[in-house]
Amino acid sequence: MSITSQVQKDIVESMKARQELRLSTLRMVKSALKNKEIEKRATLDEKEEMQVLSTLIKQRHDASDAFTKGNRPELAAKELEEIVFIEGYLPKAVGPAEIDAAVKVVIAEMGAPTAKEMGTIMKNVMAKFAGARIDGKLVSEAVKKALAG
Repeated sequence: MSITSQVQKDIVESMKARQELRLSTLRMVKSALKNKEIEKRATLDEKEEMQVLSTLIKQRHDASDAFTKGNRPELAAKELEEIVFIEGYLPKAVGPAEIDAAVKVVIAEMGAPTAKEMGTIMKNVMAKFAGARIDGKLVSEAVKKALAG
C-alpha cells in the first residue's frame, strides 16, 4: 500500500476516533503529497513520497526550534508531536552509531583520504544506506570527526 493511500485510510480512522491533532497532521501530509503530485504531473513513487515526508519532518524540526527560541514551548511540543505522526510512515532512521561505523568502513576502503575528499566519502556513505532514512548533517559531522582524528 502506498503512503498516500495509507494516509487517506488513517485520516478516516482519525475522524472516527476524533483525534484532532493527528487528523490535522495527516491532512497536512496528504496536502503536501498531492501538491507534489500536481507539481510533477504524475503519480509519485515511494521514494518521492518519502522525500516529501522527510521535508515535512525537517520543517517541523525547524519550527520547533524557532518556537523554543521564541519561548513558546506549547507550540514547540505540538510540532514535535506532528513529527511523531509523520515518522510513522517512514522506515526507521539510521542511528549515529551505524553512521560512524559506515564512515570508518568507507575511509578504510578509500585508503587514507584527506579533507578534500570529504564529498566523495559522504557520497559513498550515503550510497551504503540507499533506501534508508539518513540525516546528511549527521553523516557530515561523522566524516569530519573521523578525518580529524
